[in-house]
Amino acid sequence: MSENETGTEPKIESHDPAVPAAYAAFMREGWGERELDLPVAPVAGPAARRRARLAEAFPGERLVLPAGGFKVRAYDTDYRFRPDTAHTYFSGNQTSDAVLVIDDGEAVLYARPRSSRDTDEFFRDRQYGELWAGRRPSLKEMSDSLGLEVRHLDDLPSADGDRKTRDLTTDPELARVASELRLIKDPWEVAQLQEACDITTLGFEDVVREWDRALEYGERWVEGTFFRRARAMGNDIGYDSIVGGGKHATTLHWIDNTGPITPGELVLLDMGVENTSLYTADVTRTLPVDGTFTALQRELYDLVYAAQQAGIEALKPGEIFRAGHNAAMEVLAHGLEDLKLLPVSAEEALDPESRVYARWTLHGTSHMLGMDVHDCGQAAPESYAEGTLAEGMVLTVEPGLYFQEDDLLVPEELRGIGIRIEDDLLVTADGSTNLSAALPRTSTEVEEWMARLRG
Repeated sequence: MSENETGTEPKIESHDPAVPAAYAAFMREGWGERELDLPVAPVAGPAARRRARLAEAFPGERLVLPAGGFKVRAYDTDYRFRPDTAHTYFSGNQTSDAVLVIDDGEAVLYARPRSSRDTDEFFRDRQYGELWAGRRPSLKEMSDSLGLEVRHLDDLPSADGDRKTRDLTTDPELARVASELRLIKDPWEVAQLQEACDITTLGFEDVVREWDRALEYGERWVEGTFFRRARAMGNDIGYDSIVGGGKHATTLHWIDNTGPITPGELVLLDMGVENTSLYTADVTRTLPVDGTFTALQRELYDLVYAAQQAGIEALKPGEIFRAGHNAAMEVLAHGLEDLKLLPVSAEEALDPESRVYARWTLHGTSHMLGMDVHDCGQAAPESYAEGTLAEGMVLTVEPGLYFQEDDLLVPEELRGIGIRIEDDLLVTADGSTNLSAALPRTSTEVEEWMARLRG
């Protein structure tokens, strides 16, 4: 059995036919060579500037940022590969198994190129073989596209003792800095996030246009319809879609999506497209299944909308990260007081030592957004959750109300209702811009939008 270029046998399965020597020799003959002349990718310039900033934070050190490899889904089938966020952020590369090394400021990408015709890999290997998995770029093609020196993965140097080496997968300090450098989005990143939001808008519109099929097939149809748009115009969904019909909307991360879409109820849709540059949107809308809200549904929806609007208006440079959350919770706590649900006054409930209102709000109102749906997650608290907002940050504002079906402290008519409204906000010099504003937010706008799309 021939070996592939990394010195290991091709990945095959027990049911694969035998490969006689004559067949193997014949397969290695008669193939034309074709090297593609690729233009420099738009991400190359931004990535080079990012690498320079990362190197400045660790002068004289060797930094190792792996892309990661395939992950098994079941036995011999893998999940579709998606590279590590930091690796792609600093290199632009999206191929598997690659490793970015920044050594005392000098960057080299070590990558696994397209299969050579000198081995059996290209026609036998199920994971990397060109005839099985598709054509990988050559080293030259990667270098041309990324504007970066690219060498074969086999040449990856060992972490010898000539200088301090930090590996992103094991070094918390490198992971922290890599996260914090992503907190401020440059104009290119903002454009990518806007594109992700625009495609997401189209996905929501697709869902409503197919509302009759959603009524027939339930949550699964909504999930599949949105996924079709994500794959057609982007890379994938940015996270598992949440399609919560009726009481499922009160489960914050309901991703089973196996329930019905029932007339008279609400359905919560938390969905986002990841574009081809791997930037994702994160948007939630709560829709009346009948196309119009009941009086009670509208009252609750309008309360959540007022909370979200207050949260959005609180965003501006210099404000604490939690400003949007605090403003939204102020509105919701007083609304819960008006509904006579709180065991104490709204002001008492808002005391950090109480927070009893959170029984019905459950989660924080904001998180950073970028290449990860919960972006910059390894940043230090003082730079993120306990820090201040700055121009160029992108974050969600997503308050909600959730009344569990078995909550005996609320009137029966409220039980099983969940409502969340979420948008993606870019912090600007004097406030914020809503990147997902193309989707309606007020109850009246939602009803008009559904009526128009359903014809």
